[in-house]
Amino acid sequence: MNVWRRLLLAVVCGVAVASIYAAQPVLEPMGRDLGVSAELAGWIVATGQFGYLAGLLLLVPLGDVVDRRRLIAAHLAISAVGMILTASASAAWVAFVGLATAGVFAVVVQTTVAYAASVSPPAERGRNIGVVTSGVVVGILGARVVTGTLADVWGWRSVYAVLAVLTLGLAALVLVLLPSEERPNPPVGYRQVVVSLGGLFGQRIFLTRGLIAFFLFASFGTLWSGLSLPLADTPWQLSESQIGLFGIAGLAGALGAARAGRWADEGRAVPVTGLALTLLILSWAAIAQLPSSLWILIAGIVLLDFAVQVVHVSNQHSLTAAHPDRVSSVIGSYMVFYSLGSALGAAATTAIFTAHGWVGSSLLGTGFAACALIVWATNRRLPRDGADLPSERAATHQAREETQGADQAGPVMDTPNVL
Repeated sequence: MNVWRRLLLAVVCGVAVASIYAAQPVLEPMGRDLGVSAELAGWIVATGQFGYLAGLLLLVPLGDVVDRRRLIAAHLAISAVGMILTASASAAWVAFVGLATAGVFAVVVQTTVAYAASVSPPAERGRNIGVVTSGVVVGILGARVVTGTLADVWGWRSVYAVLAVLTLGLAALVLVLLPSEERPNPPVGYRQVVVSLGGLFGQRIFLTRGLIAFFLFASFGTLWSGLSLPLADTPWQLSESQIGLFGIAGLAGALGAARAGRWADEGRAVPVTGLALTLLILSWAAIAQLPSSLWILIAGIVLLDFAVQVVHVSNQHSLTAAHPDRVSSVIGSYMVFYSLGSALGAAATTAIFTAHGWVGSSLLGTGFAACALIVWATNRRLPRDGADLPSERAATHQAREETQGADQAGPVMDTPNVL
């Protein structure tokens, strides 16, 4: 996969995930304009999140049944319709329908990651997943910065109008620039794929990586859903636009983890995961210093997002390597843990902060990170399934040999470039 295709897939992920988080910085004016009371304004964000969870279970498995390239374009187009509805809504119920639609089809992110994994040579899969997944982090954190700026200039509706235009443009580019997948085996039926999802939860590698993701993103959500509260309070009393700029620190940390995919390609996903989770715990020691130093806080944010991205990429590489014939279903099911963990962190941090201040929230984030490390450490001591990761390094070497042999016979895809 060449560099431009990797960049296109990363942008698809970034724009799609931004549609879910775009409402966070503009909740107050959006709720006021639509007649949604302050106590119910949280449902503006929750509607998209619940739609996203439904899409993970119902739409992502389609990627194992139909051509993912066409599926990505279709999901982007329908998501754009949802954002157009939201931007033009004159009543709250119309906006909620639009937000739910955009949320359901924002799972194009997982289909895109699955597409990147399926068209990549095994020895390059981790690197490509890492680049594409970086678009998700850019979308989540970058949306906090860009949304506030657009809303200040043209109002909150402009945010969804711009996202709709970008999404439609990306749908056209996907059809024009990306190749169709070549699948050696005929796809199974949709119903069979959905029913088979339950079996994944009984597999050690899937459950382990899923639980790590659950606690990982609970820790991530604890920071990013609660950070605005102490920053807006004394002694800092920062504005919304100033608070949004902290997303840049998160971007720096996440993009710094670009090599995570290569480490996974080299068979080091397991030890790298343990190291990153240790760094995640240490990051909270710096983040806890928020009341006394913003610079130490920024350093902690960079370290936290670096660790989260490393673990997230390693998780997806391990699961797609273990299930190369059903990458869409595996990634979609894995992201259920992500959604539930993020929701837990977001809900818990505000309650803990109200009762115990930022120290309490920091201890909560540290606790979630420690639970993820315990799951990782426990898995290392237990016997693994035959399809698990001790053979990861050997599988990588074998994949490289197969790739070299395929290149001699005639390449079936572009030579990977370094981003």
